[in-house]
Amino acid sequence: MPRVRLSEFRAKTIVNNYFETPYSGISLDTSSEDTSVIDKSLKPDKRYVVKVDQGIKKRFKQGLVKLDLSTSQDIKNAISEIQNKGFSNFIIEELVSHERGEERYLALERTSLGTVCYYSKKGGVDIESHESEVRNELIRDPEDAKKIASELGLNPDFLTKLLEVVDINYFSFLEINPLVITFKTPLMLDIAVEVDSAAEFFVDTWGSKDLREGRRDQTQEEKNVSKLSEKSQASFKLVVLNPQGSIFMLLSGGGASIVLADEVHNLGSGQELANYGEYSGNPNEEETFIYTKNVLNLMLSSKSSNKVLIIGGGVANFTDVRITFRGIIRALSEARDELVKQKIRIYVRRGGPQQEEGLALIRSFMNENKIEGEVHGPDIVLTDIVSKALNK
Repeated sequence: MPRVRLSEFRAKTIVNNYFETPYSGISLDTSSEDTSVIDKSLKPDKRYVVKVDQGIKKRFKQGLVKLDLSTSQDIKNAISEIQNKGFSNFIIEELVSHERGEERYLALERTSLGTVCYYSKKGGVDIESHESEVRNELIRDPEDAKKIASELGLNPDFLTKLLEVVDINYFSFLEINPLVITFKTPLMLDIAVEVDSAAEFFVDTWGSKDLREGRRDQTQEEKNVSKLSEKSQASFKLVVLNPQGSIFMLLSGGGASIVLADEVHNLGSGQELANYGEYSGNPNEEETFIYTKNVLNLMLSSKSSNKVLIIGGGVANFTDVRITFRGIIRALSEARDELVKQKIRIYVRRGGPQQEEGLALIRSFMNENKIEGEVHGPDIVLTDIVSKALNK
């Protein structure tokens, strides 16, 4: 059955309870809980760490971990900052002071051959820089486990109990990084766990509420587009990359949309790309209107200056350009005042059935409202519209 990610809070609770060292971290879901719970749980003489708990990898390098926080307000500020990036599940833990050289890497994975152990004397956030030093061994018997424990400076009983935790709780994968071993009991500072989803029906240590998708929360616009796609014979996709970006894209066709998004990166503006997505499969006017409206909501909410909307696509085989552009223009008309106020530029490149009428409609809209930009059909190369929009 599928492997799904467990929240770190639940994973640490399960593992620490098995070792009879109860976990004291605080779990907080800001979508349903008030941060006032923090005030009641802190110790005045301790320093704390705030981490996103949504199954996200490389959290530290993405700025999703905040260290050395001493007051309740410090913690709330850190949570608020990360919330703005689209996250709502957090854990708050006491900070453990240690040296980088004390960090180890340890992971256990259940495979068709048995349990494989991955381990290294160099753990921590830079584990990928030492990937060549990560060893892997199939654990066939207690002697294999004893050998690995010895190399890491661990008591063999520790690894034996970890193997038991994995089996009892139907963990498919358990990663501890870093594992700090200078203390009497090794400290598992970060834990990542994947479980067999089918096991939910016969374990009592975790359930569906503890599972995480490994991504930030969806924006309302992304949810709206997902629902739209579910109800339509056409296809709609929308992924927010940078809510405060300056380059927004309204693209048609999967292949062309990838080419256009890649061109933004090729021209060195990838960090400003706000969204990726596409519509295809001959959507009707109303559907295209709804899709465009959600993209515009994102664009108008961005605090970036010098925003540009790229309406792009290849030469369609059967999608009616006139019909889809009517939907796009309806959404643009509703947002006209804000488009003008924010001085948003629009660049269009599209081809296909009824392209002359469709392009004429959007050209007329832009001229009437004095919106800066350009409108093209297949008279220019697909990627040229990106160069024009970015002035590159």
